[in-house]
Amino acid sequence: MNSRPPRDPESRFPKRLTVSDGQAGQRLDNWLFRELKSVPKSHVYRLIRTGQVRVGGGRCRPSYRVQSGDEIRIPPQTTSDLRVPRKSAHAPPDFLLEPLYEDPDLLIVNKPAGLAVHGGSGISSGLIERLRDSHPEGQFLELAHRLDRGTSGCLILARSRAMLLELHRALRNRDITKSYLGLLAGAPTWKTRSVDQALARHAPTQEMEDGKEARSHFRIVRLWQECALAEIAIETGRTHQIRIHAASLGHPVAGDPRYGDRSFNRRLKTVYGFNGLFLHARSVRLVHPRTHESLFIQAPLSDECEAVLGRLDAQPDSQGTG
Repeated sequence: MNSRPPRDPESRFPKRLTVSDGQAGQRLDNWLFRELKSVPKSHVYRLIRTGQVRVGGGRCRPSYRVQSGDEIRIPPQTTSDLRVPRKSAHAPPDFLLEPLYEDPDLLIVNKPAGLAVHGGSGISSGLIERLRDSHPEGQFLELAHRLDRGTSGCLILARSRAMLLELHRALRNRDITKSYLGLLAGAPTWKTRSVDQALARHAPTQEMEDGKEARSHFRIVRLWQECALAEIAIETGRTHQIRIHAASLGHPVAGDPRYGDRSFNRRLKTVYGFNGLFLHARSVRLVHPRTHESLFIQAPLSDECEAVLGRLDAQPDSQGTG
């Protein structure tokens, strides 16, 4: 007896979908990722590269911005094209997403540590994919900036293409102020320190960017014998900027697997029960691009981070506030 389910006759033919007004302005690859949720990103790029995806009958690059009314041809997908969803070992299996602010233009959330902002590199679903799944079909939602997977805190998303462009402009002009809290290994002898150090790419730290200016400002707010809590303001938002600058000061971020102090990281896990990166995007300050209202949004520390600070305060040799 043949138990194979009947084949969907439409699966043998390409699909032709029309871009809605709410989807206009998205990159072609991002638009396809949402339409082909079960297809690996590498396969989506191959479909674009080989011309199997057509926009208005012609080839387009992944960076093409789709327009309202564009007809996009998507070839039929076979079973071998589909991916089996995998959960990252580092991402929380179920997370409570905490909206900090929302209106028709903006969504600001408190990203949990351990969750990538988008899927890829073996991660089937990141924060943006999960948010899009929970929003009405066709509604625009895009990241205005990014946070490392291990970093928690304020993350800004745009609900329209126009708002995304305004937020990108504000970030370029440094009209959006971002402040972080980070636990630093070791006990700094200074109260404040600024780092103005361009990040140059060289092995083994391939995340560093080629000679781009980067400025970070550190202020110690609590001090203990073996570590310190710092407020960190950044003028630029380069890849791993805070982590690299903290390490350059001789006080890397606690729990940093790449630039950190391995001995302290082990102690952080065994003594204080914390296994992760202690870096939190504490606040964002901006002027709303449409209403011109001044916004100051704060994200509370996670219970796990607060517990570490409590255990540090309970140490008999605690030095208290910096």
